[in-house]
Amino acid sequence: MEERKWTDYRLAKEAKLSHSTVTNMFNRNNAPTLPTLEAVCRAFGITLTQFFAEGEEAQLTEEQQKLFSKWSTLTDRQKQILLELMDAI
Repeated sequence: MEERKWTDYRLAKEAKLSHSTVTNMFNRNNAPTLPTLEAVCRAFGITLTQFFAEGEEAQLTEEQQKLFSKWSTLTDRQKQILLELMDAI
């Protein structure tokens, strides 16, 4: 956000998220949900794979990279169905 000189409010607007969702991610150290993270990535013009590839902390396996890559091709409805299925497992 610093590179773009964006505020929390601007990120929320660009990601089409509520301002409270964005501020909670930063101020309360709440881990964002996958759909929230995807919205943030879209706002920054990157994929989830690129997000997790940045820095040395996040090391994804090939399987995880494949999962994130496929996730970004799904419709919102398909994502909802998949998340519900995963919750049921």
